Parts: sequence; C-alpha cells; structure tokens
Amino acid sequence: MDDVTLAVSYLELRRPPAELPAPVGAERIAVERLAPKRYLELYRRVGAAVRWDQRLRMPAAELEALLAAPRLRIYVLRDRAGEALGLCEFDHGSFPEVELKNFGLVPEAQGRGLGSWLLARALADEWRAAPSRVWLHTDSWDHPRAIPLYQRMGFRVYEVRQEPIEDL
Repeated sequence: MDDVTLAVSYLELRRPPAELPAPVGAERIAVERLAPKRYLELYRRVGAAVRWDQRLRMPAAELEALLAAPRLRIYVLRDRAGEALGLCEFDHGSFPEVELKNFGLVPEAQGRGLGSWLLARALADEWRAAPSRVWLHTDSWDHPRAIPLYQRMGFRVYEVRQEPIEDL
C-alpha cells in the first residue's frame, strides 16, 4: 500500500455462521428503522476512527430514501439504557446476494465480545432469508481485527485489490 492506493479485501460467506456466541451482558440487538439524524450520529461514532464517509457524502434525500427502503436492514446493538453501541447494516438490493455494508461498534464498546455477538446474531437472522451469499468489502483503514473476525464467522477472502484512495 502507498499513499494513493488502499488494499481492499472482498470476502464472502456462503453458509450460516458456525456458532452463535452467547450474549455477554444486558445489551440487546434489534432490527431498527433509524431516522437519518440518529443514523448519522451512530454512523459517525462507529466510523470516525476508520474513515467512514460514504453515508456522510450522500445527499440528504437519497439517505432518507435508503433508510426507508425495505432493502436495507440495520441491526442496532443497544446497552441497558438504550444507548446505541453499534450497527450491522445489510443491503438486499441484489438479493439473493446480500451485501454487508457497514458493521462496527463505538470505541467505548470495543474489546468486550460485543462485535462478535452482534455480527453472528445478525448473520444468523439474515441467513433465514436463504441468500446465495453474504459479501462485503473492507480496506486497510479498517480495524485490524476486522478480517480475522469475518473469517471466524466463516467468510473467506476471494479478492484483494489495490484501489485509488480518491475512489473510496
């Protein structure tokens, strides 16, 4: 990798995750329809450290339509007080292929097993719709434990590309 390209890894899952971790505390996971303001607040908190900006650059009307569309399913992890700690977002727009668009936790929730639990629960639920595969792409700006976590869930890397940073 250099200062003009980024390594982008493409991963896919073609069967349900092997095991479902037990809940680690009082947190809960639910599919939610988030208003754009609430979505962007969580998106920023989760993605700031790993340079997420795609949704921040979307025109407001386009983001509002996307968040209201039935093709998008967002699993939100919340603590006992109802504070959002993370999200796992799937796009069914090309079903039977499903794209895992965004996944992560706010920094203060990391390192407690909550990410594994959120991802495994969301994948198990998504698999009930019988997709042909769930796929995602991640890059070298992502959390260093991202690819190992995806691989523990059963994803396999099928391609790695060097892509220009300005295209991301």
